[in-house]
Amino acid sequence: MRIFNFSAGPAVLPEAVLEAARDELLDWHGCGMGIMEMSHRGKDFTGVIEAAEADLRALMGIPANYKVLFLQGGATLQFAQIPMNLLAGGSADYVVTGSWSKKAFKEAQRYGAVRLAGTTEAGKFTALPAAADLSFDPSAAYAHICTNETIHGVEMFDLPAVPAGVPIVADMSSHILSRPMDVSKYGLIYAGAQKNIGPAGLVIVIVREDLLGKAAPTTPSVLDYAVMAENGSMLNTPPTFGIYLAGLIFKHLLAQGGLAAVEQANIAKARLLYDAIDGSGGFYRNPVDVACRSRMNVPFTLADGALDAAFLAEAAERRLSGLKGHKSVGGMRASIYNAMSIDGVRALVELMQDFAARKA
Repeated sequence: MRIFNFSAGPAVLPEAVLEAARDELLDWHGCGMGIMEMSHRGKDFTGVIEAAEADLRALMGIPANYKVLFLQGGATLQFAQIPMNLLAGGSADYVVTGSWSKKAFKEAQRYGAVRLAGTTEAGKFTALPAAADLSFDPSAAYAHICTNETIHGVEMFDLPAVPAGVPIVADMSSHILSRPMDVSKYGLIYAGAQKNIGPAGLVIVIVREDLLGKAAPTTPSVLDYAVMAENGSMLNTPPTFGIYLAGLIFKHLLAQGGLAAVEQANIAKARLLYDAIDGSGGFYRNPVDVACRSRMNVPFTLADGALDAAFLAEAAERRLSGLKGHKSVGGMRASIYNAMSIDGVRALVELMQDFAARKA
């Protein structure tokens, strides 16, 4: 019996996708071997990666003048790879709204001039900066944001107003494919796979073509977006199994009705959980400003932190896993990505209500 897995990542994957991958593990489509065993340059795998890109383009409405790259190293490597490719001797602006954008800002400083355009750290990353608190350089090579902060549970539903001509670079790791997004508003989107896309190790980069070819001369070829685009993400051996599994998930989401349908399911799950928190009479609390509460990552605390261990123990008894909050903020965190069912959220809410009734 499978558990309800609320882990922030690697995270729960659709059971139907896992079953399909299991059935094809030893023999993919009658070819006598699995995806992990076949040449990445053979026609079979070429078809897999081409289908995965086509389905991702369909899901997200990716314009033709954007390249889709299937890379390795996870989103954290992108903290360095982005300035290597885009800074081009200029400067870049970073908006820091949580732990991950803070790490991206720190890493980028190794590669050139980087400005802090705004931060909410003084408020413990519980809100987004007001427009008046943001300062962008109109000559910046790009402006970097994290549209969903996994640890602090803050999500951007509207983009900051950057100067015309400054490309927005967005870390969407923990909410990509959770709702429709207008790709044309971004210069580059990147996302680690281990939330809504597939297994850890794969990272998706969606980059506008005019931003290619600007890499610093010292950039290794394998980290140069232009080189990887020219080689169809296969300058070296790509993460073949991760790409295959991502392709299955893309087809799974399309079969559900696409991202508009996925968004409605995610709204329902998030509303159910936030209503339980807000309706607990203060026994549970979510610190994030209501306007920017994440639909994917829901941190919450108990009124008495001494009860945390008991809550987690009862959660384990009910087969609810991955609820312990990040060490930097404490408390609890429920990550309710696409593959988390409404039944899983209901099971968590039932525990929360029962626990509060006995412990309040």
